[in-house]
Order: sequence, then C-alpha cells, then structure tokens
Amino acid sequence: MPGEVPGESLSDLLGGWRSAVETAVPVLGFAGGWLVSGRSIAWGAGIAIGAGAAVAVWRVAQRRRPVGTVLSLLVVCAGALVALRTGRAADFFGVRVLTNAVSALAWAGSILVRWPFLGLIVGTVLGQKTRWRRDPDLLRAYQRASWVWVLQYVIRLVVFVPLWAAGWVLTLAAAQTILTWPLVAACLAVSWWVLRRALPEGHPGIRHPRTPQPDSAG
Repeated sequence: MPGEVPGESLSDLLGGWRSAVETAVPVLGFAGGWLVSGRSIAWGAGIAIGAGAAVAVWRVAQRRRPVGTVLSLLVVCAGALVALRTGRAADFFGVRVLTNAVSALAWAGSILVRWPFLGLIVGTVLGQKTRWRRDPDLLRAYQRASWVWVLQYVIRLVVFVPLWAAGWVLTLAAAQTILTWPLVAACLAVSWWVLRRALPEGHPGIRHPRTPQPDSAG
C-alpha cells in the first residue's frame, strides 16, 4: 500500500510480542510456585509478584511505556491478593477474567462512539494525536480493525470463565499463556490485514491521514 513502510506491521508499531510474552511470565510463576510448593497460594503469589516486579524493572530499563508497566504489575498484585484472601488459587486469574470483560466492552464502546481504541493507540505511537479522525476512510478502517480486538477478548472469556469456575489452576495458566502471545500475534496480523483492506485504493496509508478539503464557493 502506498505510504507504508515495507515490511511494517502493527506488531512492529506496538511491540505486541514483547508485551504478550512479558504478561505470561508472572502467570507461569504463580502456577509453578503453587505446584512446586505443594499448592501453597502464598508461594505462588510471592513468585508471581516477584516475577511481575522483575518484568517491570526490565520494561523501565528498556524505556517502555510506564503506564502499561504499572498496570501490568497492579493486575498481578491484585490477582495475588484476591487469591490469598479467598484461599482459592484459581482466583488469581479472576482479575484477568474481569479485565478481559472490561476490555471487550470498552473496545466495543470506542468503536460505536467513533473513537476506536486502535486508532487512538496507533495515532499516539505515530505522533498524529487525533488527526486520523479527520480522515473518514482511516477512521472507518480503524473501526473495522478494532472489532478484531474485541473478538480477542471475547475468545479469552469463552475459555477462561469455565476454567476459572471449575478451579483448574494449571489449565488456566496454560490457557493464559497460549491465549497471550499466539492470540495477540494473530490479532495483530488480522487487524493489520483488515486495516489495510479497509482503506480505498490510492490512500497514502496510516502514516499520512488525509484531511477532506472544504468545497470552495463559486
């Protein structure tokens, strides 16, 4: 497509694979600590928080987005605290069930009000602020591509909710890992394909939003 960098993708722009892999580390730490310690929630929680903190330090050292780093660590800590409070190891994943449900609703809502999150995120990364919204074709493309992200969260909920209700800790950890990097990779690839296909022939691409020119009178 004209205006695009050869070989560029949403994964390149958003660093999807790194974030996905880093998200899985505390989950595997909790499951591993819980299992090795004889199903001690305290050990699992401690290892998960330690792993989450290590990931946060790594992200800061790499000068990654601080807000995302803090939120990821808070989710890990919240899951650990809930599991310790309820005495049910599967509740460590309950917070992730909740965040996926909220994310699905939020992404769908952003599309319906014509402020698709994908456009906001990519526009921020590219330094465009909200100029992309003044391009009707690009706005429509971001809306269509954002539905792929809604589907991503729905898929996780369909898998997570019954496993969480059944209390299958190790299966939850495996599902979380499988539905992190592989699912995110698929989401990035499909949404990028949808985004490009939604733009009309001759559009300069996501890096170059077009602003409609007002009709001149007379």
